[in-house]
Amino acid sequence: MTIIRRASAIGAAVTATACAAIALAPSATAAEPTTQRAAAAPKATAAKAAAAKYNGACGGGYSVVNSAQIGTKGTVFLTYSSATGKNCVVTVRTTPGKAVHMTASLGFASPTTTVSDTGYYTTYAGPVYLDARGLCVTWRGEISGEVAGKNGTNCGSLAANRH
Repeated sequence: MTIIRRASAIGAAVTATACAAIALAPSATAAEPTTQRAAAAPKATAAKAAAAKYNGACGGGYSVVNSAQIGTKGTVFLTYSSATGKNCVVTVRTTPGKAVHMTASLGFASPTTTVSDTGYYTTYAGPVYLDARGLCVTWRGEISGEVAGKNGTNCGSLAANRH
């Protein structure tokens, strides 16, 4: 059963805080001295190599259309099925292990609708589904307090009609 939750003022504040933290992260790196950035470069390459792979949890007919790495902990995947017109989000850990707090969420702005799966999982959170045909979606994944995702992306036919 899919749970649809209406956004609240608290949820909007948490999302805004998480978005601000994500947006500020690159500027903090730019402020570091060159020697520190050079030292951090190999770690970034190692983290990229450690990205989790999509596990097919959304089911047949869903293809990955976007993703965001959650540090070295895992990856959140946005998938889409042209047959159903639905998007699906799943958050996958790089290395399964002891159950940790994880979230997979998917929503759109008008009307404000968010679908999420939050709990303690060993391997992945989700899948969560939303029929957002022709709408931009906001999607997130969280693993042990580290968050990644994107706002207002994959706009479907809206993007195609802008030309």
